[in-house]
Order: sequence, then structure tokens, then C-alpha cells
Amino acid sequence: MRAALASRLRGIGRYAIVGDCRSAALVSDDGSVDWLCWPRFDSDAIFAALLDGGKGGRFAIRPAADFRVERAYAERSNVLLTRFSSPGGSAVLTDFMPVQTEEARARILRPDHELVRILRCDRGEMRFEAVFDPRPRFARREVELRDRRNLGVRCLTRDGLLTLRAEEPFAPHGDSARASFVLRAGETRTFAISFEEEGPSVLPGLGDDCRAALDRTLDFWQTWASRTVYDGPYRDAVVRSALTLKLLAYAPSGAIVAAPTTSLAERPGGSLNWDYRYCWLRDAALTSRALFGLGHRDEAEAFVSWLLTAASTDWPRVHVLYDVFGRPPPEERELPHLRGYEGARPVRVGNAARSQLQLDLYGELIGSVRYFVEHGGELDGAARRMLAGLGRAVRDMWRQPDHGIWEERGECKRFTHSRVMCWAALDGLVHLARLGIELRKPVESFAAVRDLIRDEIEERGYDRALRSYTRVFGGPDVDASLLLLPWYGYVDASAPRMHSTFDRIRRELGLGGPLFKRYQGPLTEGEGAFGICSFWAAEYLALGGGSLEEATALYEAAIGYANDVGLFAEEILPETGEALGNFPQGFTHVGVVNAALTIEERRKGSARPARAAGVAR
Repeated sequence: MRAALASRLRGIGRYAIVGDCRSAALVSDDGSVDWLCWPRFDSDAIFAALLDGGKGGRFAIRPAADFRVERAYAERSNVLLTRFSSPGGSAVLTDFMPVQTEEARARILRPDHELVRILRCDRGEMRFEAVFDPRPRFARREVELRDRRNLGVRCLTRDGLLTLRAEEPFAPHGDSARASFVLRAGETRTFAISFEEEGPSVLPGLGDDCRAALDRTLDFWQTWASRTVYDGPYRDAVVRSALTLKLLAYAPSGAIVAAPTTSLAERPGGSLNWDYRYCWLRDAALTSRALFGLGHRDEAEAFVSWLLTAASTDWPRVHVLYDVFGRPPPEERELPHLRGYEGARPVRVGNAARSQLQLDLYGELIGSVRYFVEHGGELDGAARRMLAGLGRAVRDMWRQPDHGIWEERGECKRFTHSRVMCWAALDGLVHLARLGIELRKPVESFAAVRDLIRDEIEERGYDRALRSYTRVFGGPDVDASLLLLPWYGYVDASAPRMHSTFDRIRRELGLGGPLFKRYQGPLTEGEGAFGICSFWAAEYLALGGGSLEEATALYEAAIGYANDVGLFAEEILPETGEALGNFPQGFTHVGVVNAALTIEERRKGSARPARAAGVAR
């Protein structure tokens, strides 16, 4: 375990995550479950103290007196261990969500959704206090807890039945229940909350049943993690990132949510607060490369299958984001009754980006399919027809202004990155045709438009006076997403135009050490460094834009900004290293993985890593 005083862990970095590949809970360093949405990642919150410490609700188990804390995940797992220590004693709190495989469901009766907390004293004695304070529907519904004796403390929500079972008696007082107890060396107490969508059922016991569930859950995560093929020097960071991505994957569909939270501020105390509990197509090719590159083929194929299903609903127009079932997310709305994380308002659910035009999505989607095919995947006739339709859409729309990768709200612009991704989409289709994928349309037309796009990018998206590719056509500034141009095969990392572009990005967007802003503009004013940009920079260097030593130094500095259990948010506050934005952020962890894979390929002397789109020029 990595030790830290509770006071040293600040802000969002105080949290760790547990989950079961359908939903997730955030647990603070002092033992409080401050965030949990059931039954899915995007369901209404049952505990939301993360967004309002007074109204949001929590399930806390913590020592009654001052304590120190150490915490870690059990080796190669998403089972969280938190050790509380005081002069008089110490105890370990184990938090996990039992993972329900189909085989386990057939053999073992457990609730549909469950969070188990096992507290064991291993030295001296300690007094603990516990509070069970559910606030269904983001604290918009009043609850009354009822003690059903041996059935536990229960309350009805709009979606199902929430039950607390515990080996210590909880006394309900209206809308919360509390317990106070002493543990001595060798003693254990087990607590479990469950959520049943179909109403009450017979629940398993505590004690031995929950310890058996812990053993099965540990085995599940450790067996899965052992299949990670990466064997480079950053294995701990890579495996933690892989486990985080697996946890964010919705098992019934294969979708991967961007983060399990909403409205965690990107600008401290500000209004850059968005709902990230959905699946963004902009992450597609990067995520596919990470999963295939790590050897997690089942998850990669399930993700691509979900992508194709989601995109098939409205093609040739595709949406920016979808819910876990491949449907457009709900309209964005605000929850004014919640104070917001550290006072940052508004709290939002749903996401207005659903209606934006982002042309980069086509390159991401087609790039993801390319990885799938290159790894032996097969496409049916419907998928081939859809790909051809997406190519025609790019052919017809690539000149249009759009909202871009960063989803600016307001006027559309002609972003260079978006044009490059249109190039990547058509180049990907040409490459798929070379692999034998019959698209039933003349691929030559896609190749001709691809080359036309390149000509325009080189003429209007590169400023000869600045010696840099620019954020928008004819604009004076840069954008960190330009670091991806070599990744997609548009230009070689060692090309003079990329060298000078990287130098300008480092000068204009660098924030010291490995940290970068994504771009300069009103939307980014006051926000932190964007986490994945550090890993894009490291990967750019590893692709040939610099030396291996430069790439590894930048990468090692960047992974040092993870919290004590190896998790990243979307952004980093440069002054303190504090995490900002929704947490944990899958996109940042994708960056951790891809940069490590590319560095290792460079170390082993691979000519070029596999990427999403064609041959660099």
C-alpha cells in the first residue's frame, strides 16, 4: 500500500472506484461511498454526496476518532482495500461489487446489483460509526427507511428496492440509519447494500456468503488482468488503466462509458460541468487500439460490435454520443437543488453535445473497424453497406464547419483535426478495400476525395509563417489534438512540419513538465491541463518525433499525476496536481495504455506501431 495522511489527498483524487461492469461506486479515502448510480452507469444517483455533501446522501463507514489511512487495490483487481490506523488499533475495509458472470448466476443466488463492505480489525480495537443515507433520484425523492429485522433496512426507489444488510444493528431515523460499534483484533463485520429491479427476493447471508463472493470477484479480476499481454516497464500503470477500462465497460452491450460521474468541475468552482456517463464515438479508434494492443480481444470485439450497432440506427449521420444501449442520451437538463461539487454549478444530467456535428467521429468509427478487421474480425453485408454510406457522408460533408473534438458550444468552425479525421475515414475505407472488404462502391472515389482533403489541409491548415499546423483553417493558434496527426498516419512524426508543430504546441500550450492545455480559448480559461494530451505528446515522441529517452521521461512524469491508487481524472490542476473533471476518466487511461504500447514498440525496434489509418506521407 502507498501511505498518505487523509489530509494530503485532496479533491477528486480522494476517491477510488469499485464496480461490476454495469455500474460503479466512488469511495472516499475516509470510507464514504459518495457516488452510486443503480442499476446502470447512467441511472439516477442513489448516493450523490459528491455533488452535495448535505443533500446528496452517502453510505459511510469510518473510525469515530482521528486516524491515518493507507489504501490500494488488491493485486490486479478492482477490489479496494482501505486501512485505518490509530494509536489504539487498525482495521481494513474491503469494498467490492460482486461481478455476476453468467456461469455464477446459474449456480449462485445473489442480488442483481450489490456493493459489499467487509471491515476487519487486525490490531488493538477501534470504534466505528456508520451511516446509511440513501437519496434516490439525485436527492429529489424523500425516502423512509424501514427496518425489516432479519430482512435488513429497506427503502423503495422509483426503479427498485434498496436493501442494507449488516452484522451490526442500524437504527433508522426517518431518512437515514446509523450504527456505532467497537471492533477488536480478529473481529469482522460485513455490510452489503443491494438493489433489485424486480422487487424483493430471498437474499444470501452475510459472513461466509460475502467472503465467497469476494473470492470469486478477486478471481474474476485477477484472471482477466493476467491476460494483459503488455510486458514493458510500466506494467503497473498499464494494468491499472486496463482494469479501469474494463470496469467502465457495460457488460451487457460492450459499450464503454467516458466516466461514471457527472458534473465534476473542469474549472474549479466554475460551470464546465458535464455528464460523462455515456459513450463517445470520438474515443473509438484510440480505445480499440488500446484493447487490441493489450490482448483483450473479447472486450475489443464487443466494443466494436456496439459501435456498429449504435451507428446503424441513423447512418449516414452518426451521433456524438450514445447511452450504453446505443441510443441517443436524454436531453441535457440542470438539477438546481444540488450545490455542485465544491460549489461548481450547474449540476447537469444528459448532454447537449448529442445534437452537435463532429466530423472527426467518422474517422474514429472507421478506424476502430479497421483494427477489428486487421485482428481477424468479419463484417456482414449490413456493416459493409453502412461503411460505404459513412464514406459517402464524409465525401459530401468534409468541407462543413463543425464543433470539433472539444465540443465547443456555439459557432461551428473549420477545425484542422476534423479535416484530418475525414481524411482518415476515407483512407481507412481504402485500406479496408485492400484487405478484401467489398464496400460495393468505387473505392477510387473515396481515394480521390481523400487526396483532395489532404491538399486543402496542407494549404489552409498549415501556416508557413508560424511553421505549424493550426487549430482551424487560417487561424493563428494550435490545438493539442494536432499531436494525433502521426497517430492516424496522416504525416510522419519525424516530418519537419510535425517537428515545428510540436515545438509550437509545447511553447503555447505547455504548462510545465509534462502538462498541456488542449487549446487556448474562452472555454478553456481557468481549466486545468488536459490529461490525455500528456500521453499524446509522449506517444508522438515515441513514434519518431523525438528520442526514446524524451518519450519515456515525459511518460514517467505524466503517470506520476495519478492518484494514490493509480486513477486519473480528465484534467490536472498544474499548481497542485489535483484531479479535475469527471473521474475516473476512461479517455485519459486510454492514453496511458497507448503511449506505453508505442514506447515499448519503439524500445523493441518495431518499425511503426499499428494505427488506425493509412500510410504516412
